[in-house]
Amino acid sequence: MRTAGVLACLVGLSAHGIAHAERIKDLAAIQGVRENPLIGYGLVVGLDGTGDQTTQTPFTTQSLNNMLTQLGISVPAGSNAQLKNVAAVMVTASLPAFTRPGQAIDVTVSSMGTASSLRGGTLLLTPLKGADGQVYALAQGNLLIAGAGASAGGSKVQINQLDAGRISGGAIVERAVPSSISQSGLMQLELNDMDFNTAERVVTALNSNFGAGTATALDGRNIAVRAPLDPNQQVAFMARIENIDVTPAQAAAKVIVNARTGSVVMNQMVTLQNCAVAHGNLSVVVNSTPVISQPGPLSGGNTVVTAQTDIQVRQANGSLKLVSAGASLSDVVRALNALGATPADLISILQSIKAAGALRADLQII
Repeated sequence: MRTAGVLACLVGLSAHGIAHAERIKDLAAIQGVRENPLIGYGLVVGLDGTGDQTTQTPFTTQSLNNMLTQLGISVPAGSNAQLKNVAAVMVTASLPAFTRPGQAIDVTVSSMGTASSLRGGTLLLTPLKGADGQVYALAQGNLLIAGAGASAGGSKVQINQLDAGRISGGAIVERAVPSSISQSGLMQLELNDMDFNTAERVVTALNSNFGAGTATALDGRNIAVRAPLDPNQQVAFMARIENIDVTPAQAAAKVIVNARTGSVVMNQMVTLQNCAVAHGNLSVVVNSTPVISQPGPLSGGNTVVTAQTDIQVRQANGSLKLVSAGASLSDVVRALNALGATPADLISILQSIKAAGALRADLQII
């Protein structure tokens, strides 16, 4: 029996229901107040023989030699030490807004060589740089690896990923990124999703709470807000704005199809018009049977193995089925399930229904 492959994502209530009010804090962000990515290159030491193979990753040895030279240790020229307890890694982190020097942030350490495991390793002092090339934090510490593994006699067992870990509070901020809530008494809110209706509702809510002219919609995403000129009042002003409730507009009807996994996700606004669908299954069966040709006695010939291939193409009869118009998500799911299609077939059916103009939704394939 064939099962339908529709994964319905219910967002909010039904299409005819009332959407829940949400805080502006959950709908928008302040322009300029964001995280900044940091990246650095470093070395992890103290591994139990699971580090890089220096013959395949020469940059690990080069980095170690450079570090030892900076520490006043001279390395003989042409030295090619086989160090199995060292691994070259990339260190990444996000610098939150308004972070000051001296505060600690989390870092992620990932192997970039041939190391089989970073478990039990220690990250050496690593500078973390921003997009401008400046050093904003220094990372160092013991790695936490949420995994385990063992190998013996050619067999190997592994749980989770062993060549990437995290250091909680492993980096100390050395430089702050300037961030300002407003400039000359003006600040700008950016909606997470572009929607003119939601932008208009946010403006109405702000003007109702703070007076007419406080907020103006610049477009479907950006809203200009007049903030107090006194910096001491701006934080309290922003706290009041973030806690104002606004009922967002209904999301646009969308059907998301993942062609790699065969999953189909749709929101509550998707509807169908009356249409007829016929979809026959096409299967290709390939059978390969080895045939052995044995030479005669004392003939001096060799045994030859050839493959005899049989290819069959089968196509099931596809009957024409009526898909009734659906006014809600449950009706749409019920109509598509009635086709008895597999996820792979459902993708083709949805594309055809969309092309015929019977699918009232934006079809996106990822």
